[in-house]
Parts: sequence; C-alpha cells; structure tokens
Amino acid sequence: MPLKVVPRVMRVASVLLAYRLDELVDAAHLFRPLKLVRPLVAKPRVNVDGLSRGARLRLALTELGPIFVKAGQVLSTRRDLVPADIADELAQLQDQVPPFPGAEARAIIEQELKAPITTLYAAFDETPLASASIAQVHAATLHDGSAVVVKVLRPGIDKQIERDVKLLRSLGELAQRWHPNADKIRPLDVVAEVEKMLENELDLQREGASASLLRRNFESGVDMYVPAVHWDLTAARVLTLERVYGVSCDDIAALDAAGVDRKALAVKGVRLFYEQVFRDNFFHADAHPGNIWVDTARPGEARFIALDFGIMGSLPEEDQYWLAQNFIALFERDYARIAQLHVDAGWMPSTVRLDELTAAVRTVCEPYFTRPLSQISLAELVVKLFQTARRYELTLQPQLILLQKTLLNIEGVGRMLDPQIDIWAVAHPVLKRILRERYSPLRTLREVRRRLPEWFHAAPQFPELMRDALRQVAKGERQHVADPNESAQRHEEALRTRRSLSFGLLGASLLVGSAVLWTQASEHGMWHAAAAGVAGLLAFVAGWPRR
Repeated sequence: MPLKVVPRVMRVASVLLAYRLDELVDAAHLFRPLKLVRPLVAKPRVNVDGLSRGARLRLALTELGPIFVKAGQVLSTRRDLVPADIADELAQLQDQVPPFPGAEARAIIEQELKAPITTLYAAFDETPLASASIAQVHAATLHDGSAVVVKVLRPGIDKQIERDVKLLRSLGELAQRWHPNADKIRPLDVVAEVEKMLENELDLQREGASASLLRRNFESGVDMYVPAVHWDLTAARVLTLERVYGVSCDDIAALDAAGVDRKALAVKGVRLFYEQVFRDNFFHADAHPGNIWVDTARPGEARFIALDFGIMGSLPEEDQYWLAQNFIALFERDYARIAQLHVDAGWMPSTVRLDELTAAVRTVCEPYFTRPLSQISLAELVVKLFQTARRYELTLQPQLILLQKTLLNIEGVGRMLDPQIDIWAVAHPVLKRILRERYSPLRTLREVRRRLPEWFHAAPQFPELMRDALRQVAKGERQHVADPNESAQRHEEALRTRRSLSFGLLGASLLVGSAVLWTQASEHGMWHAAAAGVAGLLAFVAGWPRR
C-alpha cells in the first residue's frame, strides 16, 4: 500500500469506528490497533444508538465523501454478495453535494465549446437546478426560444476521482488480503466496477450518445420519452439536452391528482424493461425514481420520461439468449431446464451435477409459488437464485449484475405504482412475443443475408481450418496417454470432438452454399438453396454434442 494514502486509510478506519462499525475494522487486521484509541475518535454527527448496521454504514459512507457514496451505490446492487439489510440501506444513498459556483460552470462551458456563453445560449442561469458529485445541471434557453438543461462536470473532478480511486484500491487490497470472506466479497472486483462507472460518467459525450440511441429505440415517444441531445452544444465536459417536465414516478399523490392510471402505467413500465433488454439490448441501468419521471400531460395515456444516461447496460448476444431462456423456464417452473441452461451458457462448470443443481433451484423457487402470483417478487427470486448458484461456482459477468440491479429498480417502481401488480402475468407474454419476433425465420434470413459478405470472405479458409482442427485433435489424442485409466474416455472424447468439428464445418459450408444459391435464385432455382440449407442443418444436428 503506498505510504501517501496511509493517513486517509486511517481516517476511513476512524470514521467506521465512530459509527460503531467494529466488525469492518476487525475484518482488516491492520485497523485493529485503532480500537485502542476509540475514546479519541471523533463522534459521529448523529446519534447512532439503536440504528441498524446498514444505516450506520450508509451514514459513514456519506461522511467519507462522494466517491464512497458511489462505492456504496455499487455495493447496493451486489445483492449476491451483500446482506439484504445492508443493500436496502445502501440503495438509499443520495449522490448530492453542495454546488460549485455558476461562474466556474460558465467558464468550463466556454472553454469546452470555444465560444462566449452569450453566443451559445440566449440565457443561462448560473444557479444550478441540481448538483451531484460528478456534475451539476443548469437551466438555459437557446436563441430559438427552446428550453434546455446544461450538464457540466465539476472542475478538477478527474484528478479527485483518480486520487480517491487509488484510495479505494488500497482499501480493496487490504480487504482482499485480510478479510476472511474475501473470496466471496471480491473487493477488488467491486472497486473495478466503481472505477468503470466513474470513468463512463466523466465523459458527457458518451452519455449524450447513450441518450441519442435510447431516444431512437423509442422514437414514437408513446410509452417513453427521451430528451433530444443538442450535439452542437455538447462536448466531453458539457452536455446540452432538451428540457423536459414531469412528475417523479414515486410521487403517488401528484400522479393521483393528475388522474394518471397507475395500474396501466405500472404494466407499461414492466413491458418497457423487457423491450429494452431483450428487443433492443440497450437498457437504462440506473432506473431509480429520481431518473424516471411521468409525463402527466396525457393522464389517460401517461408515458415515462427517462433522465440521466450515465449508466447504461447491454449484454453479449449469447448471454441475452441464455438469460431470456432462463426467464421463460422460470415462468414455466421448469427447474431442470434452468439447471441445464446455466451449464450450457457456460455460467457453471460442466462438471456440476445437474440433479443437485435442479434440486437447489427447486428448493429456492417452490416456496414462492405457494403465494399468489401478485405477491411474488421476480427480482427477489432472481437474486436468491444467483446466491444459491454461487455455491456451484456460478460465474456472472458484470452486465448480468447490472441487469439484476435494473430488475430490482423496475420491479420496485412497478409495485410502487400498483402494489397488486402481477409481474409474472405481465412479463411472460411480453418476453415470449419479443423472443418470437427476435428469433423468427424471417429475421434469421435477414441476418444470414447481412453476414453473407463476411462468410464469402471466410469460405475459402474452411478446408484449411478443417484440416488444422483435425490435426490438432489428433495430436491432442496422442499426447493424453499418461493416465491409462482415462485413455479410453479421452479417446472417445477426441472422436466425438473430431466428429462434431467435421459435421459442424460441413454444415457451415452447406449453409454458405445455400445462401449463395438463394441470392442467385433466379438462375438456379429456390429448391437448390432449400436442399443445401436442409442438408447443412442436418449436418449440424448430426454433429451436435451428445451428453
């Protein structure tokens, strides 16, 4: 640990002691001597007697500063690692700090956009609308009379974040070395998540691009409205967005006063989540009530308004498919399929016993299905499934953890709007419809046609690839002779691998040929393309690995 961060590490430990978070100090052996000087430790600003450990940790992180608040917000999403009572408290952390002077914001805008503020905007209010640890927001008016908001990064924030991230990394290394449950908590992974999130939030041009894509995905604006980006007034440290007006989705009294149909709005919110994740593969990953407003101008057909696009999520195409299939299996209570899908997706090692995993999944799920469907929390069930699966060496990507957090947020918003909403009844048909459209034969043909140039380019290499693959398999078979008890099994596995490779490459070649014939259908006839395509599919089936 660098010596220059030692004083700040000691301050962190003293604040934890002041809030009576002794267990966190005990976990790092280097902090333990500080308990001898507890009488000299400054008292917390509030009376902590009677407060839960989660509330005390939340207050301690707030006192330590904005970067620790960010770290706490990330920890609140890791319900597979953090106890529920602590996660619930950390989810309440508010990223609000005193504003910096409006004159400094004006100077940053003029420096980034290379023009006087009067040239850029007809009016600019130096009093901020909101202020957070990374940036603050000002109201402004364009020369054409349009109302906008201008988001400006704090001066010197990049250097402050770099310094604080080094401190977090040092604390993470201490925890990794000394904490008894470091292998489960994985503190350095949590620090890496905080660092990545902060890095993304420091680039406002990136946030503008995310807003632009989300707006394009919901171009009609019927269900959700995304403010437009003014690109000529946007740079890395300045973001200018259309100003929107609405009511926070947790302001139930205001929604009722406006005559909004909250039940219909709750259903719409759940549907929008599944459309973002499985239709567009681009979802708002910070969907707490502060960032989700409701447009009350049309109470009979109210729509959501999305704000703050610093944290967005997407999934690799394979994870997206496997996750959708897991949701469908969960809706249909097919526990054996859930276990099999986890192994097929590569989230668990192939050595896991499927019968044991199936029994574990059933143990988690069955108690939930004894309740009325309207009382089942899908988000809570998914979190418990992940916690159970960790015992079987579950490997989760950060994107899936981000999705887990978003699912918790969306379900929370839905139940806030309509406590009796049946999440399952809403989500199941929506997901099935999206999957039916996404993996339809017509969409598959369009995808084949789009990738034809790439396949044409690779097609001449197939014979050489097949020869090299078979040669490698053969060499591998000859090398694995050290253990005579396993030689027969490895020989059989090598034969199966060689068979799968051969049929797979043959199937790929036939499908490429089918695609070529299809593009030349007027000359060769469609039945040639169909025959080659069917033969390619049969080759894939013949070479598919069998358990």
